[in-house]
Amino acid sequence: MDTNERILEEVLVEEETVKQNEIVLFNDDVNTFDHVIDTLVDVCEHSPEQAEQCSLIVHYKGKCTVKTGEYDDLKPRCSRLLKAGLSAEIV
Repeated sequence: MDTNERILEEVLVEEETVKQNEIVLFNDDVNTFDHVIDTLVDVCEHSPEQAEQCSLIVHYKGKCTVKTGEYDDLKPRCSRLLKAGLSAEIV
């Protein structure tokens, strides 16, 4: 093993893995599709099409992951979803 291979191997081993969390949105019988879509566009920075797809998944499956990332980024987003009257949690 030459020096370049050994250095490259050491760099790969030292890469930091960041734990990814998810915001899961749950179905409810209160909020309209439009409200859910508008909130996802605003809070999670979804495109209107992506937000509509998530709202349909939530409606038919009962829940959907709407945002993935680091906890510090997701916490305020989840709080905004809750303040908007949606049911969500970080997992």
